[in-house]
Amino acid sequence: MRTSGTSPDVVVVGAGIVGAAVAWRAVGAGLTVTLLDPRPGDGATHAAAGMLAPVSESWFGESALARLGMAGLAAWPRFAADLRRATGLDTGLREAGTLVAAYDADDVAQLRRWLALHAELGLEPTELTGTSARRREPLLGHRVAGAAWVPGDHVADPRATHAALDVALHAQPGAAVVRHAALRLERDRGAVVGVHDDAGTLHRAGAVVLAAGWRSAGLADVPVRPVRGQTLRLDAPPGTAPQHVVRGRVQGRPVYVVPRQPGTGSGPGTTPEHREVVIGATSEEGPDDRRPSAGGVFALLRDARALVPALDEAAFVEATLRARPATPDNLPLVGPSATPGLHLATGHHRGGVLLAPLTADAVVAGLTGAALPAALADAAPDRFAPVLEGA
Repeated sequence: MRTSGTSPDVVVVGAGIVGAAVAWRAVGAGLTVTLLDPRPGDGATHAAAGMLAPVSESWFGESALARLGMAGLAAWPRFAADLRRATGLDTGLREAGTLVAAYDADDVAQLRRWLALHAELGLEPTELTGTSARRREPLLGHRVAGAAWVPGDHVADPRATHAALDVALHAQPGAAVVRHAALRLERDRGAVVGVHDDAGTLHRAGAVVLAAGWRSAGLADVPVRPVRGQTLRLDAPPGTAPQHVVRGRVQGRPVYVVPRQPGTGSGPGTTPEHREVVIGATSEEGPDDRRPSAGGVFALLRDARALVPALDEAAFVEATLRARPATPDNLPLVGPSATPGLHLATGHHRGGVLLAPLTADAVVAGLTGAALPAALADAAPDRFAPVLEGA
């Protein structure tokens, strides 16, 4: 074993969008940081569509998650603006609203239950007829029976955001990105004081932030498990991609269609008018084997084109499967743990992109001794204290 030549204030384990955001904000707060990950951004961030959709995502029994999501959404504009100032790069943030579609009568009934729930929570969707929805989004399929408009649910591009974070971190003298995997935590008299990597190096630090997604459970006794999800990417020529995010249900099955800005297409024959379109997402318990299934690809294409038939003309570019990190109550674990020196930024499940800026601010607050944002009270790791004390 060898010890790294530096001893930073913080080692962040995991360089997805959450870990990279934590590291960047920590350096901005005057801390020195080592970010440890063999393939930064290649986990759940790589598959994510980037919907910033706390209203569209909320469901019965998840009012705490909805509140957290609204706070996460509110943190995004400043985060995106700061990142653009630091790098000149775009995060793909588009504040254009979301159309929630219901394909048949049963889906409309489910949509109205959802609207009634949101009225109780004081949220903002407005019901639309199929005809009025098609006036807002002309590419919506003619068999779509109903819809709702959610003006405050937006979208960002996780891959573009991560690329900007990578540039920002490499420009900071207080940040070091080490492309090795964490093997185990170093402990001293009950406290976490560093991380061993797979090259045999011990990275000592004043604090360790565990932001390794579902792999966090292999490093500490945190209740996080992998939930597989696959997304598809298309290259859409002009006139085949919707102008807004379209999500909804097709005979009870959830699906979403996320268009990027013009100029984001890829592959032979693309022009500045082509757009990337992301379709997603499946959800199933299981290991992250990164092998998209034929059935999952078929189901996503079938349901996406039921909502937006013009997608038939788009080129198929990519199918991506990654596992999201989920907790027993679907809320993340953010902040200081019951183990001295160990801070958590994991368990975000479907909300990693949405909650990355808020998580980064909260973790840095915990590292510097400031008060954590009140919005993250429901995500405090001490709700699982009996588990975490064994870390």
